[in-house]
Amino acid sequence: MSLPSLAVAPSPAASAPAPVSRLRGFGPNHYAAVMGTAMLATAGSGLPQHVGGLRGLCTALWALAALALLAVLVARGAHWAHHRDQARAHLRSPAVAPFYGCLAMAFLALSAATQRVGPDVLGHGAALRLAEVLFAIGAVLAVVVAAGIPVLMIVHARARFADVSPVWLLPLVAPMVAASVGPGLVAELPAGQARETLVYACLALFGTSLLAVLVVLPLVGARLLTGGGWPARLAPSLFLVLGPLGQSTTATGAIAEAARGVLPDGTAEGLRVFSIVYGVPVMGFALLWLLIAAALVARALAQGLRPSSTWWAFTFPVGTCVTGPTQLAAHTGLAAYRWLAAAVYVFLLFAWCAAAFGAVRELGARPAAVA
Repeated sequence: MSLPSLAVAPSPAASAPAPVSRLRGFGPNHYAAVMGTAMLATAGSGLPQHVGGLRGLCTALWALAALALLAVLVARGAHWAHHRDQARAHLRSPAVAPFYGCLAMAFLALSAATQRVGPDVLGHGAALRLAEVLFAIGAVLAVVVAAGIPVLMIVHARARFADVSPVWLLPLVAPMVAASVGPGLVAELPAGQARETLVYACLALFGTSLLAVLVVLPLVGARLLTGGGWPARLAPSLFLVLGPLGQSTTATGAIAEAARGVLPDGTAEGLRVFSIVYGVPVMGFALLWLLIAAALVARALAQGLRPSSTWWAFTFPVGTCVTGPTQLAAHTGLAAYRWLAAAVYVFLLFAWCAAAFGAVRELGARPAAVA
């Protein structure tokens, strides 16, 4: 997603070498490309249907996401080294600071994709060790941004109701992503307390994120209904609301699956039932929101919206509406959820292509120096 322009103090950027000055506007939003690409690999490799060539495509996307994460980390490091004034201004902006949630989710999304397709390239042992490292980094960052970004916004940003946007959900949903990725690593731990601790930790992360999202989500709905919505160029951000909905459904299903044979039978069965009782209505609301967001984006397209890096907002959140129904299909046995996951994945493929095209187009149009 593109960053709004920020008024910051003059800096020596204008006299910096061109490659360095080009990075002045390079914000934490660029981690969204990593998230979307990794999600495409994770969601595709987990589909209940077998599609020829899909596994190979998912493996290639996983490798691309890994390279993208390395590239963005280097670029962000250079941004902090050469444009510290702008970086600090980002942290004080209610429109930009929440994008630091994408940093945590980039590591977590790549961990999930590594669990799924990494063994095809690295072997089971190396892939799972890499996934564990990525998960550990991402989980710690998720807790830090979920607590730290709201504090920064309260103390420094002085946000108003007019500043409310779905972007505010990004740091809060990061622990939910950790809750959905961690269960895949439970079986790699020693039996006993280690596995139980990770299952309960994921359940705690689920609750942490869910309650925090329930504080902010009504503000987003109120801003949308009473504030006239957002400018056309920000319409794709409406899809960010799908993130906590689909991801929480994915998390409950993954936790229930990991709990079998780890927690007492009664607790594990209770978590399985909860994953269904919770996931079915939440995915119903997610589909309703998908229709609302799609209608408003169609309106924005009619007003001149063109592909750009903001379109990465279509990818990861929509991907959670693939992984969520996939989990529900596994726990309910209903074919309807299998086909829903497949249908949304087709949309996700088109959304990823559009976002990638918009990002490349925007990169080519970027001036050599940013004042």
